[in-house]
Amino acid sequence: MTADSRAHSFNAAAAQYAANRPSYPPALLDTVERLMDRPLAGARVADVGAGTGIATVLLRERGAEVIAVEPGDGMAAQFRRTLPDVPIVRGDGNALPLADASRDLITYAQSWHWTDTGRSVPEALRVLRPGGTLALWWNTSALDVPWIAAQHEHVARHCGVKPPASSPGERPDDSRAIELAGLAGLAVVRRHLRWSRVVPLDTHLANISSHSAFLVLGESGTRAFLTEERTRLRELFPDETVEETYVVDLLVATRP
Repeated sequence: MTADSRAHSFNAAAAQYAANRPSYPPALLDTVERLMDRPLAGARVADVGAGTGIATVLLRERGAEVIAVEPGDGMAAQFRRTLPDVPIVRGDGNALPLADASRDLITYAQSWHWTDTGRSVPEALRVLRPGGTLALWWNTSALDVPWIAAQHEHVARHCGVKPPASSPGERPDDSRAIELAGLAGLAVVRRHLRWSRVVPLDTHLANISSHSAFLVLGESGTRAFLTEERTRLRELFPDETVEETYVVDLLVATRP
């Protein structure tokens, strides 16, 4: 299964993605504003790999002038249903359909890892104005929470994917994270922001199964995992209310 096929697997599950995926804490955009040294209000922003618009909504609420860039048919259709008044263009980070030096901020929420950084970094720098900001972030699970770490191990075994780092101390350090993101040589700041949300068990399971590892696994394999996981989590959370804990991994780079 290729990375491209996994990336496009979201199109068939766009409504599930929109309904169940977590958003981001207010502290995230507070931090972005602080690091870009200006408010988002009035900023010209491109939200790339915008998906169903989870991050776009937050940027708009801050008063940013946002255009979304999204390659997938299903995700773009869901985006238009959610945000009918926000412009969206078809494209991806490897070839942005945007003019040179036209944006103050480019954001990638959960989507930078689907790009070829040898192409997406120069494209971002082309589209950003001098002194503009590139912000990349991911909701990563807080693996110091025992039941979350156990669940990730179960997912890895069931789906045949590489298990995540077993503890925050095993995350790549700042230099390595910047290198992996293709941002070496730029002025980059990294921040970690911990937050949580409380959701019904059904929402939690639907969130898990909206990830690409399950979307390419198939209905039968996904159903088997969810049945087993529901049983395990009911023992831990008899009221069927789950607190999901995340650490947002944020990288902010400035165009020279």
